[in-house]
Amino acid sequence: MSKIRKVTLRRLRLPLSTPYRLSYRTFTEFEPYLVQLEDDGGRRAFADGHVSPGSSSETREGAWAFCLEQLAALPGRDTADAKAGLLARFQDSKVAVTAMVCAIEALEGSPFLDVARDTVLPLLVPVSALEPAAIAEEIDRRIAAGFKVFKVKVGKDVAADLDRVRAIQRAADGRASLRLDANRAYSRTDAVAFVGQLDPAGIDLFEQPCDADDWDANAAVARASPVPLMLDEPICALADIDRAATLSNVGYCKLKLKRFGSLERLAEGLDRVRGNGMRPVLGDGLGSEIHNWMEACVARTTIDNAGEFNGFLKHPDKLFRQPLGFERGAVVMPAGYRPELDPAAIDRLTVERRDFSA
Repeated sequence: MSKIRKVTLRRLRLPLSTPYRLSYRTFTEFEPYLVQLEDDGGRRAFADGHVSPGSSSETREGAWAFCLEQLAALPGRDTADAKAGLLARFQDSKVAVTAMVCAIEALEGSPFLDVARDTVLPLLVPVSALEPAAIAEEIDRRIAAGFKVFKVKVGKDVAADLDRVRAIQRAADGRASLRLDANRAYSRTDAVAFVGQLDPAGIDLFEQPCDADDWDANAAVARASPVPLMLDEPICALADIDRAATLSNVGYCKLKLKRFGSLERLAEGLDRVRGNGMRPVLGDGLGSEIHNWMEACVARTTIDNAGEFNGFLKHPDKLFRQPLGFERGAVVMPAGYRPELDPAAIDRLTVERRDFSA
């Protein structure tokens, strides 16, 4: 068992190629916190986490302060003890704990990160265009590039959202499927009205229509919906998965690494979704190349549908010396793939840094 000798915490700034619009915020950059560890044998590892303002009660300032407090106490501790101590504080700052614990798992040589054989993992892609002609052009271009599943953001205006969904359905014309996502933005009344007029053709699921804490509202929408619901933000523990399974027409749960605390816990959660008769979906569209690599590694043995770990496609600056592969709408990892950080890129993208040692 190794002891942690050195810790570095960085705040990165990753500008996006184009703004990424959600119902609650438009992102022009990602700002993940990167945790780098070194043990007493000279081994090194890393992980990161992106606190997304508006997606939960966790704040960037609070997560940064929590990381500083916890990481200052890590040098000199063995990895198992450090990991257990952090997981005991998971409810205090989920994204921060996950970044630190995943870095420790990587330092310990987690088998989830061992890519034993060539791996291809299809991804979905968001539809950005708003007008019918632009939508048709974008759909044709993305299908030609290999994508077969599209994410459609809704949640602002029922009538306008329905018009846009219909335009996307016409453009896709059976060549690809859709996942609708309201990002918790609809009221119960508006969400029920939306699904009441929804043509289910080509639509796989409707994601998180109402507030994450309003289970009753989401259950009412599920009962009224012609397509299965997928819960996202409220799914942070095995108990949440079990609760989701009790709701009629909730057919999917989406899990994100940053909300589950560790690679091991994430895999356990994905298995629990399937064990409850639902389909698991995995991935964070707001994750960096580092975070999406870790999600893709877990997805290799747990997911049979298009991944949502596509945030790395949104920031053009790559963080690895061996960038995460992407071809024909899919993550591609050759056998033995184990990326290393690109020190020059990391330094250039760092806006704040703190170091701790024994």
